[in-house]
Amino acid sequence: MTQTPFVSTEIATQPDLWRQVAGGFAQYGGALPKAGQRVAAVGCGTSWFMAMAYAALREDLGQGETDAFAGSEFPADRAYDAIVVISRSGTTTEVLELIRATDLPTIAITATPGSPIVELADHTIMLDFADEQSVVQTRFATTTLALLRASLGQDLTKAAADAQTALTIDVDDLAKLEQVTYLGTRWTVGLAHEAALKQREAASAWTEAYPAMDYRHGPIAIAQPGRGVWIFGEPPAGLLDDVAATGATVVHHDLDPLASLVVAQRVAVAKSLALGLNPDQPRSLTRSVILG
Repeated sequence: MTQTPFVSTEIATQPDLWRQVAGGFAQYGGALPKAGQRVAAVGCGTSWFMAMAYAALREDLGQGETDAFAGSEFPADRAYDAIVVISRSGTTTEVLELIRATDLPTIAITATPGSPIVELADHTIMLDFADEQSVVQTRFATTTLALLRASLGQDLTKAAADAQTALTIDVDDLAKLEQVTYLGTRWTVGLAHEAALKQREAASAWTEAYPAMDYRHGPIAIAQPGRGVWIFGEPPAGLLDDVAATGATVVHHDLDPLASLVVAQRVAVAKSLALGLNPDQPRSLTRSVILG
């Protein structure tokens, strides 16, 4: 590409967007679940991974039992106080069918005014200022998670500052790795899955993602020189040494894990451009999956 991809510009706006939703939480997040409620968080693709991160973090912070599901896998007969549905386009078939089929209260987070989800959900949180021109999601997803973290009482000042730092980290060598496996624990498992998806989408690259403690139960067998193991959050005891022994490159940033995801987004774009691909228009992908 001769011009800067939309996704690169969108990635760079994330620190300010996180500050915006954290500072305006009362405006954006008043409809979100309260502490003690039993909650399901639902999405597809990137939105599912943000739901996974929110669910684990909400439970770890003692806010209430929270489950995460892909839109197609929601258990219709299970009781919840609320369902948080994440959809950038507001048109994704599986989440719309879920909302139509349930009598449970639904809270939609979307970036698209006038989309079907706005009419169907009981409450809508509109993050249209975080929408994207690129098919590949970056800032809408992280801004959604930033809002959800703020709703749980987390201070995002350091996360936003770390995201600013993440925009300055040199990613050229990371983009040259043949293969990367992303690892996380609890809420950062969702981030690991999202980082892996970004490289698959933007660069058609071979990536994998696992809970960090499960990595040594088989997946470590592919680790070798020229490949990478990227760890979000605090590495489990002994893991760094075990990965180093394989000759693989260990990637671990001393940043808020959501800011480390910003670095991973930049690596995906750099790898895509190095391969002569268009990171804004990945093959076989569209902005929204609408099933006939």
